[in-house]
Amino acid sequence: MNEQEFQSKLTDLMHQLDSLPQPAREQLQQLAADTRDRHQRMKKTVNELQESLDYLRLSIKYLVFDLEATRRENQYLRKLLEQKNGGGGRPSEDEHGE
Repeated sequence: MNEQEFQSKLTDLMHQLDSLPQPAREQLQQLAADTRDRHQRMKKTVNELQESLDYLRLSIKYLVFDLEATRRENQYLRKLLEQKNGGGGRPSEDEHGE
């Protein structure tokens, strides 16, 4: 059931409740109103969660990008050091396991 169907059925229910006798009508109208309020809060919470997930995904993409850039810089700097030191005496990246 999508949002529009839910709202339509809830509105129909509220109109049907108007035809009930007074004691039952008030109680059922209150339950229907509580249901509507809970639904609105749930919808808001789901939207906030979706926004949080979107932000988390974006943050992870930036972190992965930064990690890859740092690895490339590290690799470049190691090569510079090896060239400066004559390329001897230091284990290569493969021996480090990186």
